Amino acid sequence: MREGRTPMKEYDAIVIGGGPAGLGAAIEVAKAGGHPVLIDENARPGGQLFKQIHKFFGSREHYAGTRGFAIGEKLLQEAEDEKVEVQLNTRVWGIFPDHIVTAVSGKEAVCFRGKTIILAAGASENSLSFPGCTLPGVMMAGAAQTMMNLYRTLPGKEILMIGSGNVGLIVAYQLMQAGAHVKMLIDAAAETNGYEVHAAKIKRAGVPIRLGHTIVRAEGNGRVESAVICKVDAAFHPVPGTEEKIDVDTVCVAVGLSPRVELSALAGCRFTWAGALGGQVPVHTSGMETTVPGIYVAGDGAGTEEASTALDQGRMAGVSAAHRCGLLSDLREAEEHRKIQERLDMLRSGQFGEKRKSAEQAVWKAAGE
Repeated sequence: MREGRTPMKEYDAIVIGGGPAGLGAAIEVAKAGGHPVLIDENARPGGQLFKQIHKFFGSREHYAGTRGFAIGEKLLQEAEDEKVEVQLNTRVWGIFPDHIVTAVSGKEAVCFRGKTIILAAGASENSLSFPGCTLPGVMMAGAAQTMMNLYRTLPGKEILMIGSGNVGLIVAYQLMQAGAHVKMLIDAAAETNGYEVHAAKIKRAGVPIRLGHTIVRAEGNGRVESAVICKVDAAFHPVPGTEEKIDVDTVCVAVGLSPRVELSALAGCRFTWAGALGGQVPVHTSGMETTVPGIYVAGDGAGTEEASTALDQGRMAGVSAAHRCGLLSDLREAEEHRKIQERLDMLRSGQFGEKRKSAEQAVWKAAGE
């Protein structure tokens, strides 16, 4: 090796992202007898699971009835038992031919080479622009959840929540559990976008849900002191004369997620539009392989869904990667894929799941399946 050259570590699979998808992928590769490395930019793996104090739905395989942070602990223990190598506080900045990944760990540049790469970078929250949106007290719902559930700090006392998807509904309820007063939840849509079981909780607690409403502006002297909302018409245009002022100190924004696809783009993956999955997503097969051979995607980076779906997608990608490395036979891969796909189909049943299932099948079609 030439002096001064960054040392190269070699693995069966380089898994980027330590949330449920990344953990599931790394565990499956290790279970097959492979040597994976799990890379995460944070100080602790587990992703969003450690902010989730609500109980999960689904089946026993999806840890039904278990709270998110406890699922995270179980997955971390499983990864440790399977001797998954973990690189924390490591930020990936490049993906090159021959499955070479470059990253920064502290002040050190590090390089990895993998027989396969699994991208599980998650999603980012969508923002909402309105007058006053830069005032202290306006924040994403995920930030509020982080403050409460990780740092035990109440982000505010009088809350306006914008967005009726599962994130908005769940975080609104958790804010109440933490002692805040959620004065109202609004959404420009004509119906709630999340599961009714979550909406019912905040309705029973007396929180009004105003559909067909949006925020006009946030007001305050140096911080949020009030918010002005109004009705919208069928084209989502504000209806003049319907403005209403609400005294709040915090405005939480929960208006959806977008897949984090920067690394997929760096790797040269082809993309397609899937609105039900959050926007532009990497084209991939049902086995989660992208248009770049040996590179797989999983979790919200492949299309925003639920944490349970992300976990199974990660397991699917891990099985596919293990097969490509020669660790699993064709028959074993097919059987594992069948079992995982059955669980995914179950998760994607129902009013919201069917839309995502159709969108995912369209992505497979774009990949030639």
